[in-house]
Amino acid sequence: MGHELQYLLETKRFVWLVAVVFALFMMFQYFEFPNGHVVSSLFSAREGQIVMNTTRFHASNTSNISSLHSHTSHALSPISPTVLPPNSPSLPPPTAVNTINNPTIHSSPNTSVKEFKDLQKNPVHSDKSSTNEGVSPGNVVTISEMHDMLVHNRASSFSMKPRWSLSVDQELQDAKFQIENAHFNENDPELHPPLFVNVSQFKRSYELMEKILKVYIYKEGSKPIFHQPQAVLKGIYASEGWFMKHMKASPHFVTKNPKQAHLFYLPFSSRMLEEKVYVPDSHTHKNIIQYLKNYLDLIVGKYNFWNRTGGSDHFFVACHDWTPSITKKHMDTCIRAMCNSDVKNEGFKIGKDVALPETLVSSSKNPLREFGGKPASQRTTLAFFAGRMHGPVRPILLKHWENKDPEMKIFGKLPKSKHNRNYIEHMKSSKYCICAKGYEVNSPRVVEAILYDCVPIIISDNFVPPFFEVLNWESFAVFVKEKDIPDLKNILVSIPETRYLVMQERVKKVQQHFFWHVNPVKYDIFHMILHSVWYNRVFRVNL
Repeated sequence: MGHELQYLLETKRFVWLVAVVFALFMMFQYFEFPNGHVVSSLFSAREGQIVMNTTRFHASNTSNISSLHSHTSHALSPISPTVLPPNSPSLPPPTAVNTINNPTIHSSPNTSVKEFKDLQKNPVHSDKSSTNEGVSPGNVVTISEMHDMLVHNRASSFSMKPRWSLSVDQELQDAKFQIENAHFNENDPELHPPLFVNVSQFKRSYELMEKILKVYIYKEGSKPIFHQPQAVLKGIYASEGWFMKHMKASPHFVTKNPKQAHLFYLPFSSRMLEEKVYVPDSHTHKNIIQYLKNYLDLIVGKYNFWNRTGGSDHFFVACHDWTPSITKKHMDTCIRAMCNSDVKNEGFKIGKDVALPETLVSSSKNPLREFGGKPASQRTTLAFFAGRMHGPVRPILLKHWENKDPEMKIFGKLPKSKHNRNYIEHMKSSKYCICAKGYEVNSPRVVEAILYDCVPIIISDNFVPPFFEVLNWESFAVFVKEKDIPDLKNILVSIPETRYLVMQERVKKVQQHFFWHVNPVKYDIFHMILHSVWYNRVFRVNL
């Protein structure tokens, strides 16, 4: 009995001691946790971990591909180097280079195919609406956050349900199911998997586009604003002209029966709207907006296809900087393929609108007059930029780097040369080509860099790069925040040479998706633009 009593007393003391320790722990947590409540803080920490994992997923190399290709050089995770100088004690080793817009997040090379599919079926995302309004106006939207927006919008935002059904609606629904459940196949000689967010889904989507897509082109509208691509086949607005030319001449995709159409094309040129409708020095776009409204009223009054879907199966392709503002009021519900793809300031909606490549074409007879450049071993210049001082970013770039470092060839506008030879030779012999925004986020330098085998350095906050839905841009380009221009060289030299060589090789492989051909070729820029329009329509279908 004595031993039992002693054991009982010791047990009570132990329980009392545990209770005191637990009470002290709870008091400590009450004062230390940010929410002032232990349970809620624990849950909020868990939620933060979920969001972090989602972001890490999107920063990984081509989602599910890196884990499947770890035995080759392209298994390296996509790069967006840190803004810290190389000697900083916080800088991670070269094999774990940080994402520039979030130095705490590392790329994950181990995302499996199952995890990729699970994330698509059960997306975890931050609280951002389909209109991108969930992002704070003062913050730069990172590439990984753009992917979060895309996943969120796909899961929660759909187009208007058709007022009456047609067979094309079910065809789109079936296509969506097949794309989402595409079988992974890395052995494709035409495509390079690390260039894509999901190469299997892209390939299946492209195959279905070729197989079933039909486009109806409205005949209404007078030239040269409508139906005259020849007026815009040269210069920086050439994307809208070349697309219109190929679209109108396509017997494969175009249908004369609108009831068979999955998409309806509004064939106008934003460049010709400026030239023929805008009143010089008026400083207003009201007359252009009214002109487009009158056109839309015409086709809505004559046909019932816009009203059937609220315009969600209609699209246009336009490259002028004004396009977002002149189409926002009356054409916002349709798919807008625009060069000015600003995710924050111009109403560009990820998952609905399409980031159109801005391409500078100098010859309408030969849009591929030349491309390619020196091999990596002969590229003696670290970084190159030259251009007029449009917008606020370029003067800052020159202030910090013009004539400051022999490895950084940063200039204003170069002297004129035949076929812009000086400019092109600089791009052909530089490792990195600076693509700094002008007044708007877009620049033809992005595509120019790719065509000349130069790794693009994109300095344009909130710029949605072309074909964002399918291309993994961080595998072959580097995104630098505008505020980090003073650290530009540190950022570039922190990229390991092995990583640069991988990116430069990928730039050469992605070129085929940015080529304009006199006659369209599979996977070229015409087909990629059309595919992005098709892809966004498929994933927003609402039955």
